[in-house]
Amino acid sequence: MTQAAVSELDERVPGRRWTVRLDAAGQGSGAVRVSCSRPACAEQRLPSAAAGRAAAVAHLKAHLRAAAVPRAGAYCACRAEGCHTHLPDTGRHVRSEPWRCGGPVVLAVIADREGRWWHAMECCSRCAAATPGAKTAATSQAPGPQTTDGPAPATTATGAGAPQFSDHQVAAVTGAPASRSVPARRRPPQAKIAQRIIPHNLRPAALRDELIELGDLFRAYQQRTEPDLALLADLHERKARAFTTWADVSGIMSLRLEARRAEQAATAARFQHQQRTGGIADSDGPTVSRLLNVPTQGDHARSVLAYVADHSPLPGPEARLLVLMLTLRTAHSGTGNLVGQDLTALGLTDPEDLVEKLTGCGWLVLPGTAGDLLASRPENPTPITVPSLVPHEDKAGPFTFGKKTRPKLSGWAQKAISDKKLRKAKATAGTRLLALTLATQTDASGILGPGGQGIALNALTARVAVDRGELQHLVDQLTAADWLVDAALTDARLTGQLTERVLPLTCPLQA
Repeated sequence: MTQAAVSELDERVPGRRWTVRLDAAGQGSGAVRVSCSRPACAEQRLPSAAAGRAAAVAHLKAHLRAAAVPRAGAYCACRAEGCHTHLPDTGRHVRSEPWRCGGPVVLAVIADREGRWWHAMECCSRCAAATPGAKTAATSQAPGPQTTDGPAPATTATGAGAPQFSDHQVAAVTGAPASRSVPARRRPPQAKIAQRIIPHNLRPAALRDELIELGDLFRAYQQRTEPDLALLADLHERKARAFTTWADVSGIMSLRLEARRAEQAATAARFQHQQRTGGIADSDGPTVSRLLNVPTQGDHARSVLAYVADHSPLPGPEARLLVLMLTLRTAHSGTGNLVGQDLTALGLTDPEDLVEKLTGCGWLVLPGTAGDLLASRPENPTPITVPSLVPHEDKAGPFTFGKKTRPKLSGWAQKAISDKKLRKAKATAGTRLLALTLATQTDASGILGPGGQGIALNALTARVAVDRGELQHLVDQLTAADWLVDAALTDARLTGQLTERVLPLTCPLQA
């Protein structure tokens, strides 16, 4: 064989890498989903986390058996990603000493300590040794990718029923005509998601790993022959969370906008899935069609309640309830429209006086007087402005949800506090605030608190703006209005369960 042909054979391919992941299959259920980043691998659903973990490990082992031995002709997959897992950058992303991959190519396996994902890749032995927690599953007998000799023949193996790689790549093509005497240098592939390049030095490393995996999963989803809208909604929700974190650490506003679009896409996919399946079925309970039917919407509702508790300009539950409803009306842009009926429906003792106090301290801006606002009708609403919620070019607003989510949150809150039985009982502002707070602090079946352990009283008093001594009266009002059953108020916690009739208003906590 001529030297030109040998040089042509020395053109290497990137090392393979794949991830097996274990995720919850749905809300309020112990079932799990096992997915693989390789498009050819079908998703599995198992009844428990233990069964899912066993299936994930078995799937990974099947991949390793199918790979047989690492391909000596492949260059290090870790090098293609900038060796970020074990070589931190210093200064302006300039390494103090260049890292040189070396040694034979190995199959390295990295597992999450909590048993949620398993990652395997073809990399050099130096990178495998330097990566925390990496274990070598197989080693190539040929020299590593740093040598200048011709590569050893690549070895692959497949078996009946073994997982098949979707990116079959040939390490060397025997008999290929020599087109040039100088071997071509392949640039390591860049990790991408949504047409964005993921920086090799992005920190924290867990965020970068999540973005890379999401990119692989979205590309895998595009190869599916049949749509899975529930899976697609889950992917968009994960993307929204990851892009929000990416925006926080990088300060890039367009990433936050991308996160909002992903959130909207998740809402749309979830709604289409519900339309096809006929609603959301909670395990061990009836079918529940919730007003806020996407988990991120519940998170946003909780964020608004927490923000109002920390930034209310006036004391007392009546002022807190009014500030909450005005915040929900203006949360996206700091501006909105209001009519008199919106205020009178809150059951406040003196709404005009409260509005005047809010305008007097500068928290609220009106074009006229508080009396004009109360007299306004739907055909001629009053424009209002909350200056602290108006976003600026150099500073984003306090909330991350978009303009389509804002009216959903506002409508949810309005429906909850205007509940017919609460109105009949002439519930106080504190009782209505407590009803809203409890609706955001349940599991899928309506049991209060994370894990059904109840809600700490200091958290309730902070959200509702009342003393502990007043809570028992508010709890009694909610029980009489068929909101709450089996309520027990101790010195530290409130336990109980929301009734079935108000489950559509709940925003279950994520397990």
